[in-house]
Amino acid sequence: MLVTEGFDAGAIWHYGDPLREQRLLLDRSQEQIPAHFPRFTVSGAQRLARLHALTTQDFTTLKPGEFIAAYVLNKCGHIVGVLFGVDDGEVFHGATEPGHLDDLLSLLSAPITSGIPAMICSSETEPNVADAAGLWASEAQRIAAGRPRIFLDTDATTIPNEVAMPVGDRLGSCVQLRKDPYVGQDAVVKAYQRGELSRRLTRLLLDGSADRLPAVAADVLHQGQVVGRMGSSAIHYELGSIGLALLACELAVDAILEVEGIAASQQVIVSSAGERSVS
Repeated sequence: MLVTEGFDAGAIWHYGDPLREQRLLLDRSQEQIPAHFPRFTVSGAQRLARLHALTTQDFTTLKPGEFIAAYVLNKCGHIVGVLFGVDDGEVFHGATEPGHLDDLLSLLSAPITSGIPAMICSSETEPNVADAAGLWASEAQRIAAGRPRIFLDTDATTIPNEVAMPVGDRLGSCVQLRKDPYVGQDAVVKAYQRGELSRRLTRLLLDGSADRLPAVAADVLHQGQVVGRMGSSAIHYELGSIGLALLACELAVDAILEVEGIAASQQVIVSSAGERSVS
């Protein structure tokens, strides 16, 4: 069955038994790239140096065959691009979210002070890390694990700190806090040092008696007041109807919410205050 509309139109939604497909994914790597995601390549001897200079990740130690994910930020620290993929020793094979390839290629082709040339182009070749299960299964497992999809679970003002907890010198799996400067780094580090956020990524447990799931970008309400933005949602084989949302940090974690008439409770993924500071 194919997805017929929305962000993932054209993707395989399931192969007939989406709940069984979810259980099959439990033993697989989280490093999955759905087949319908648009592809690109970066080639040339300086390809990794260029990706390192333009993104939140450390590409300098990337080994052939090793999966990596990274963000591209604007000067305010807002996430404006996302990429993931593998390098084969000669070419970096990457992918990004549907509908955002042209914007990403433009960002990666931007002039940078030190030059660092590389050949960047779109590609039909898939990275050797592919998703064989239907999108329903992978989305349900992703949401249950609290892993956001950029542009679905984020908006134009989202900073990395809102969607990932600090672990050592990193924010989640996409941001290296200590590395050569990149656009938006100052904003990310300052937010990390302050340990204060205005929003936090939260898993929502949605009322399963509703026969539908809320739309992406729908308002999340508490006592009739807007307190956040709904992201993606799916039906999980154990947890039932679940979703991700960006919620105001001052909202009590036990507050009962409503999204498009569907009641929801919270499970915190990102706390409102950090515990470390960058020295």
